[in-house]
Amino acid sequence: MMKNIRLVATDLDGTFLKNDRTISQANIDALHRLGEKNIVRVAATGRNLKKVKEVLYPDLPFDYVVFSSGAGVYNWQEKTHMASQNIKKTSAQKLLRYFTSNDINFHAFYPVPENHKHFYYRGANDCEEFERYFNFNAAHAEPLQKTAFPQGELCQFLIIIRQNEERFAFMKSEIEALCPEIRVIRASSPITPGFIWIEVFHHSVSKGNGVNKICKQLGILKNETMGLGNDYNDFDLLEYTMHSFLTENSPNEIKGKYPVVPSNENDAFAFSVQVLLS
Repeated sequence: MMKNIRLVATDLDGTFLKNDRTISQANIDALHRLGEKNIVRVAATGRNLKKVKEVLYPDLPFDYVVFSSGAGVYNWQEKTHMASQNIKKTSAQKLLRYFTSNDINFHAFYPVPENHKHFYYRGANDCEEFERYFNFNAAHAEPLQKTAFPQGELCQFLIIIRQNEERFAFMKSEIEALCPEIRVIRASSPITPGFIWIEVFHHSVSKGNGVNKICKQLGILKNETMGLGNDYNDFDLLEYTMHSFLTENSPNEIKGKYPVVPSNENDAFAFSVQVLLS
């Protein structure tokens, strides 16, 4: 039964947001009604906090934001940081050496909470998706100098490849073998179909762990949670929440994992929480 739900967590892009990054009135109304029932509202997203603020206006009634796939947790109402988890310097140095020595295109991000800023490295093979991402974020990007690596912690790394399951599996295995502290998260490109985003984080970083931190602080049990997502990088969230759903616009190969609700274009969030509001 879902009547005992005390916390609802939703992904943003492709889930809560429409394709043009706007928010339907039905979803806004659902947030307000959840608040009236004292149900905690969490946005759990791969976006960094600066990019979250580009799509969620300040008085939108979320309570918390789990950002950068769980690398940071933010109290949306109080405008304060609750938690962060970056990659330690030793592991960051190993990854920087590996990616540059293999001449791989990548982005390396400053530690939370400044992780909208990043270093970029152009490798041997041109990648138009790498360039598209760079162009979107050029204002906060600086070239990585092979002779002068950044010397502190880093939030994450991003490598973009064309859709190729075998190459992804090989790279994931090889990257994770470099140091036990890190893990690889897969995401579908939100920019262009046909590309895989390989995101490298500290091994404890996940949307599920971010939501868990909120639950522990508030005394909310796992069986009192609900989650909604639309992509591979939402699995950590949906595995944590007791009642979990995927949107109709999710990749076909993952739809069998959880019950499916309407698409993000058809008020997926409002539809999925309707049973909590009746």
